[in-house]
Amino acid sequence: MRRISVTIVLLIGAVSMGLGWAAYQAAATPEVPLSRYVPSGALLYLQAKDFSALLADWNGSPQKQAWLGSGNYEVFSRSRLLLRLKDAGRQFATAAGLPPDMNSMSQVAGSESALALYDIGKLQFIYITRLPSANAMKNQLWQTRAKFETRSAGGTTFYLRRDPESQREVEFAVSEKYLLLATREDLMASALQLIAGSKDRTIESEPWFAQSVAAAGSGGDLRMVLNLEKIVPSPYFRSYWVQQNITGMKSYAAAVSDLFRSGKEYREERVLLRSGKSGPSAEQAEEVSDLVRLVPEGVGIYEAQPCPSIDPCLDVLNTKILAPHSGPVPPEQFAPPAQLTSGEAGSSSDLETRIDQAPAQYTSDPEGAGALKSVLQKNHVNAVLHVQSTERDTGGVFVRIHSAVALSGSSDWDEGAARSALISFIRPSLTASQLGITWKQTSGYYGLDGLHTLLAAVRGRYLVISDDPALISGMLANVNRKSDVKPAVLLAEFDHKRERDNFVRLVTMVDRPDLSPSGIPGTERQPQFFSESIASLSATLAAASSEKIVVRDAGDKVLQTVTYQWSQ
Repeated sequence: MRRISVTIVLLIGAVSMGLGWAAYQAAATPEVPLSRYVPSGALLYLQAKDFSALLADWNGSPQKQAWLGSGNYEVFSRSRLLLRLKDAGRQFATAAGLPPDMNSMSQVAGSESALALYDIGKLQFIYITRLPSANAMKNQLWQTRAKFETRSAGGTTFYLRRDPESQREVEFAVSEKYLLLATREDLMASALQLIAGSKDRTIESEPWFAQSVAAAGSGGDLRMVLNLEKIVPSPYFRSYWVQQNITGMKSYAAAVSDLFRSGKEYREERVLLRSGKSGPSAEQAEEVSDLVRLVPEGVGIYEAQPCPSIDPCLDVLNTKILAPHSGPVPPEQFAPPAQLTSGEAGSSSDLETRIDQAPAQYTSDPEGAGALKSVLQKNHVNAVLHVQSTERDTGGVFVRIHSAVALSGSSDWDEGAARSALISFIRPSLTASQLGITWKQTSGYYGLDGLHTLLAAVRGRYLVISDDPALISGMLANVNRKSDVKPAVLLAEFDHKRERDNFVRLVTMVDRPDLSPSGIPGTERQPQFFSESIASLSATLAAASSEKIVVRDAGDKVLQTVTYQWSQ
């Protein structure tokens, strides 16, 4: 029995020592972040915890296969952006002797990986990935290294090849457990010297990167850090940035975005560092979070945000409910195309057309608009909530869009004055007298007695206006509900699963995709923008059931959380 006890004690001791030594080794040799090997001067830094796994997930996903066969991809494949990227890809293929396709990318995709972009137009970058040397020497680049020139930096040989016609160049190297690719010789040399222990400047020493990473904390499965002070003025950014909110982006110096994947939820955490003044106040953020409790169940989309001035609130009310179809046509941003005719000079009716005056444009009644604006200014609107949903009519043919707007005031609204101002605003576009614009009280709110649907109700500090009885009833039912949402300067959610079919139905009727631009069925044409391009993108992402956005202000930075829920 004594021998057995001693054996057990020795066994436990050996296991404990082994675990302790393993823990010591893990603590003594932590993995060095790849950003420490990235030379300074980058505009954008992209980092993946496991790039190989991300690439495999994308290649094996049904979304990729659906998108490649969609109208959205067909339009994208003809875009100027992709054509320029393809042209650059051909030049790099000539320089490297290999096509930069998905097969080549899979061969150089390791676990932790980083890519830093230094010039958007010239596509100058360096890519570093953790990849065992045995695997790195199996890729096609390594097998064709005899066609490359050799250089040395940091005690490591790297390979270089240039295309004399395009002046594109490609470099690659295998150093210890890293595989490096670059499109600039000095970047490759600097990275190898940093891996060898050089004290040269890295991306970590630059304020825009260091401050962004410090503000964001631990990285996600995929991280992107941007030097906005250099990216935003770039003509490439101004040309290809889809959102076109260049003015808004100028107020930020840098940004970092982390993507976290877990089960049926993708969460994106963004931090934008301000370069100037701060945003909305804490009181306005509380008003926004309080206003969200009015959102009824089953709506397609809602958005709540502060009102720093009256005009944004009035614009939401005007464009969504009061006069969504009136007003001047927005000015064109592109020059009109040349119209080739057979030389007609015009007709006698053109003699009545004035060419020395701008054409008349619709404007709302100044007196009515002024009255509504005066009511909103008097009560000092703090926040606005816009709710919208769609539904099929009883015949299932047409899609109706219903909206509601709630305004949160500093004090209780004067209900009579608010209804009177609304009538003054809409009367010129509805009637020359007073027909159909008399308020009638029904079910806790007021509605017009004519054919035009306009509903309004006041509940203390909340003024609710809608064009749908179900929406306004649902919002009024939530007035006494408590809000558990933390203060935010923007709260929005889109129910993609609910709205997708109705959107496709609506835009299909508008676009009429069965006809070509010439009106001849069956002729070759480009997919219609809404009913085929955007609708096919929606079909590709059909498994994404909803998207929610929360934006919070932290003084010197803005925190954004975007959550995507997947149904499968």
